[in-house]
Parts: sequence; C-alpha cells; structure tokens
Amino acid sequence: MNYTANWEITYFITSSGESPAKEFLDSLQFRQKSKIFGIFENIQKYGLNSVIPHIKKLTGTPFWEVRVMGQDNIRVIYLVVKSSTILVLHGFIKKTQKTSQRDLSLATKRYKLWVDS
Repeated sequence: MNYTANWEITYFITSSGESPAKEFLDSLQFRQKSKIFGIFENIQKYGLNSVIPHIKKLTGTPFWEVRVMGQDNIRVIYLVVKSSTILVLHGFIKKTQKTSQRDLSLATKRYKLWVDS
C-alpha cells in the first residue's frame, strides 16, 4: 500500500518577510538539520503519527513540539492550523528540563500575529 499523507509544513513569517524559525533551523549544523528535516519529511509523507516518538504536546498550550533528543536537545514549536497543515513558530536549543515561559510566550506571540495577518 502506497499511502501519502500530503501534509504541508509552513513557517511563521514576520511582517518584514523574515522567518525566525526557518532561520534558526538553517543555522544548525548539518547533522542537526538532517534530523529535523528528516522528521519534517516523514510528517509530509506519512502524517504526524509516523513521528510519534519525536513529537510531544506542550501541556496547557495549543502547541506541540518536535523533539530531537540526545546531546542536541533541539525543539521546534508548531501547531496544526488547518487540516494537514503545520505552522512552525519557533525553534531553540533546550537547556532546561521544562520548556521556558519565554519560548512559549514567543510562540504565542507569533501565532497571534499569524492569525491577525
């Protein structure tokens, strides 16, 4: 069976045309980028269920995060904005056990700007 999910991954873009999450991802080392974009590719082809070990709901928020574990501890905050479309809002290297309020606030601010645009 050849199942294709056809998920779309879009990035938050500021009013000046910048994409902070995409810029963060582009700044990573090759190995780190390969992991993140490999997860994105699986989402696009097979849907979110195909990457369950790498995604986690952020409690008390509408957001989810893509998690790259190990020494990198990279996180990418996103949410599903419509059927089969993911909006990537923020990316960062996680340094503490819990996702910081600063990172959650930034994702919330970007989502509100996206909704209002």
